[in-house]
Amino acid sequence: MMNIILIAPPAAGKGTQAKLISEKYNIPHISTGDLLREEIKNQTEIGKQAEDLMKQGKFVSDDVIIELISNRITKPDCENGYILDGFPRTLVQAEKYDELLKGLGKDLGVVIYIN
Repeated sequence: MMNIILIAPPAAGKGTQAKLISEKYNIPHISTGDLLREEIKNQTEIGKQAEDLMKQGKFVSDDVIIELISNRITKPDCENGYILDGFPRTLVQAEKYDELLKGLGKDLGVVIYIN
């Protein structure tokens, strides 16, 4: 299996499709929103920072998002691939993700745009 990135506008079905693909191919569905909520729930340092920013109506920095993605895709259950739901959202995130993959010796995989 390979890595899959689903890109789409809000409410286009990214999460629904990611869940179906995840179940069919037994690969993790990774959502930055879910990762952030987990960090907030566990009151980690990243979670506390993210919660403060979100309460102010601000976005979490690209560096923090990349750190969360890096931590998640290096877990053993991602060795055979994973699905990224709605990430990357910015050009900076895409460039940093590309650098991260190169550093890990991983392939980009496929990007699917849902219109």
